[in-house]
Amino acid sequence: MLRHVGRKRNYRHNLRLAVLLCFTAGMVNAAGFFAFAVLTTNVTGHAALLAQKLATGDFRSVRMVGLWLVLFLAGAFFSSFCTSNREQKKRTGYAIPIICEIVILLLVGSFGNTFDHSIIETEYFAGSLLFAMGMQNALVSTISGYVVRTTHLTGMFTDLGIDLYTMISASGKSIATERKKIILRLVIIIFFLTGGIAGGYMFLKFKYATFYVPAVVLFIALFYDAFRMRFYKMARRIRIKNIKTKEVNY
Repeated sequence: MLRHVGRKRNYRHNLRLAVLLCFTAGMVNAAGFFAFAVLTTNVTGHAALLAQKLATGDFRSVRMVGLWLVLFLAGAFFSSFCTSNREQKKRTGYAIPIICEIVILLLVGSFGNTFDHSIIETEYFAGSLLFAMGMQNALVSTISGYVVRTTHLTGMFTDLGIDLYTMISASGKSIATERKKIILRLVIIIFFLTGGIAGGYMFLKFKYATFYVPAVVLFIALFYDAFRMRFYKMARRIRIKNIKTKEVNY
């Protein structure tokens, strides 16, 4: 799911990636909004907020929102830096950004109870989540060949509309191709919304401990491939051993 790139990557890998990480992003976005009144998975709204604060002369808020934009960008840059030498570091290239994101979520979950709604703490907490989401979005985009984006839905709804029209007007084998694209778009949208709903309900009940849940999901995503490969290798060894045993008995 995370290790496969280029020709080794297939449609199922992208579906699994979308299910886990879109759910994670949705949870972080909703829980972050409940906790800090800030959307933490995209920067479109923050760009509008920056313009509004500039127009009203609220330069203290301008600095804060500008910092969030830079942190999201920095997260994407850091993720790309880690994965740029992925061919030489196949086991660690994608792992570093995910581990960093897990650490950030655990820290927010652990120290969120100290949040006193001050501007400075809002900068730190919301900014750290924006950095984490910048890392995740860049990582997923790179791994999937820019097919899957997990932190916002604007592009997904746009692509879904285009794909729906293309499928209606297509014929032959191209219909199946477009159908796959539409299914992937819907999976991204549905699981982002599902994660958001889950994150909202859980924050109302568990408060900042909610951020532990996406951290666990990321942990599962990180080790999914490793556990899966070990399982297949073990199953293959058992199968070969059984075949050899049968041959000896005959």
